[in-house]
Amino acid sequence: MKTLTIILTDGPYISEDAQIAYKIARAALKKYQVNIFLYLDAVHIPRKGQKPAFFADEGGLFADLASEGAVIRACSRCAAARGYAADEDGSTPDYHDGMKITSLYDLPEMMAGSDRVISL
Repeated sequence: MKTLTIILTDGPYISEDAQIAYKIARAALKKYQVNIFLYLDAVHIPRKGQKPAFFADEGGLFADLASEGAVIRACSRCAAARGYAADEDGSTPDYHDGMKITSLYDLPEMMAGSDRVISL
């Protein structure tokens, strides 16, 4: 199976990048393995409890992607700098299930194993 990796840097509700990534990933899951790497402010996307008044709950949308098989990882240094702490397995009570905080070194591994990479 081919692999698509999407790299996100903007946080939720700053731009439409998370929504665009969600739509691309959702469509791609029909034919591809999908990896999503969250860097810089994008580490806020999987946060539980976001209740925007006029936008979709992006954390919930990404949780749906994870439940459908997408691999979603967040940069540990970026997450720590923004107040998120990970357990030894990379999980955090702040994030929806299926999304983990891992090393930045996971990103080049994801990219090397991908047929296509999209950076938003």
